[in-house]
Amino acid sequence: MAWDWSECPHVLCVRLDNMGDVLMCSPALRALKQSGARRLSLLTSTAGARLQPHLPDVDTVLAYDAAWIKNDTQGREQDERMIARLRALRPDAAVIFTAYSQSALPAALLCHLAGVPRVLAHSRENPYRLITEWVRETEPQAGIRHEVRRQLDLVASIGARCADQRMSFQVRAEDRESLRHKLDHEGVTETGGWICAHAGASAASRRYPAQQMMQALVGLRAEGRRVLLLGGHEDPALEDALAHARRLLPGLIDLSGRLTLGELGAALEAAAVLICNNSGPAHVAAALGVPVVDLYALTNPQHTPWQTPARVLNRDVPCKYCYRSVCPEGHQACLAGVEPSSVAEAARELMAATGRARAAQEEFPCSL
Repeated sequence: MAWDWSECPHVLCVRLDNMGDVLMCSPALRALKQSGARRLSLLTSTAGARLQPHLPDVDTVLAYDAAWIKNDTQGREQDERMIARLRALRPDAAVIFTAYSQSALPAALLCHLAGVPRVLAHSRENPYRLITEWVRETEPQAGIRHEVRRQLDLVASIGARCADQRMSFQVRAEDRESLRHKLDHEGVTETGGWICAHAGASAASRRYPAQQMMQALVGLRAEGRRVLLLGGHEDPALEDALAHARRLLPGLIDLSGRLTLGELGAALEAAAVLICNNSGPAHVAAALGVPVVDLYALTNPQHTPWQTPARVLNRDVPCKYCYRSVCPEGHQACLAGVEPSSVAEAARELMAATGRARAAQEEFPCSL
């Protein structure tokens, strides 16, 4: 099938999950824009809407915490308001992006009630009139694709393709400038070449133990790199682990909770490497081409760093692919089984392979 784009100049794209999920749709958004859609609107969660200034292919963003997605919103008033907003927006068509474990039907019903005439989505069930351009769901029975590939394949089914399949994240000049002010206040004189770390994740099951994360950073002390901690205090164990690490790594700067999303992107853009969990910052770094050491919990297999140098670290366990926010076994063995020394070594390998460590050391010497 292929859409006649002359009949659908305004396309509504729906992705109602977290920020990283939206970023993994960005190559598909580019494909839609380059293949003829003159205007793209994005319907996403409050968290996903934070990406608005950083998605160059999106013209309008609408924030909506849907009843069928995990969030704290209650009541149906916002659902009724969103139907009215979509009706007033009058898109010519909609593309609903989902993971294979999700159903597109609730979002398709929202579009149907708003009068959107054409809808493209994967669906396991026969959607009848809710999805006019129905792509049958084949995952996981026929194999599991990377999330970026899944969304590219979805829009390719209607003829939308692009040569550049990297994720998008646009860092603005004002983001770099405001980050510089904050780093100046901390006494950071380097303009790049640092090691970034993010110890957080929205799901507890995807967090590498804080003490081990800090041990990995201490293990990189000999690199002479500034260490910027970008987040992770949602883990209550991080504070004590960080206090111990500071004594061994005095050049560590904790920026957790103090950066805008754009400033976080600016910090990553200039980094030698990012060490993090499977979370939004991993996908921001990948979009910017920054090497990533990804402490990747085996909750699900399809969200690894896309098209950037990476080391994906975990320990194989019988309970893998549980799709749970909290480890059902209580041991997080898929992450806890990764030695901090392995994390540090992976970071060293990536920096050496990309040349970032050497270039940074020559240009931005830092004695910590």
